[in-house]
Amino acid sequence: MSEISIRPAAFDDLDTIVDFSARLASESEGVELDREVLSAGIRSALEDAVKARYFLAEVRGEDGAAEIAGQLMITYEWSDWRDGMFIWIQSVYVRGKERRKGVFRALYKHVTELASSPGYCGVRLYVHDGNTSARETYLRLGMVEPGYTVLETPDELKHEDEG
Repeated sequence: MSEISIRPAAFDDLDTIVDFSARLASESEGVELDREVLSAGIRSALEDAVKARYFLAEVRGEDGAAEIAGQLMITYEWSDWRDGMFIWIQSVYVRGKERRKGVFRALYKHVTELASSPGYCGVRLYVHDGNTSARETYLRLGMVEPGYTVLETPDELKHEDEG
């Protein structure tokens, strides 16, 4: 197995993150994202780590060059019940040829190590109901289903006032 290293994303990684995020939406939910909006959202996060942070997994190719094999984004949620910050894992994508080779496991380990620092109280993520392979992966890594359902306002309500 190739050695996997994890690093924070840089602005130069924008195109790769946009591509991976668009593939994620298409493969996991059958949704085609507006790449201009997606790029603006990712750029905004890369410019402001308070909004989100991206981490990239790299593997060494046979020629010794590093290749980006996967990504994840983290955001934060304050818990008054626990007096700590949850790290939310989002935008997880691993290149097809690198799946089942430990790429997500390495990214997950990196995030759980961050979450073990003082001030943090755990790691959460949400997974699309139809994405059973991802759900199985998360459960194999020791995550549990806490008994909550995520609800949100529909997109058309979020943008009503913009017209």
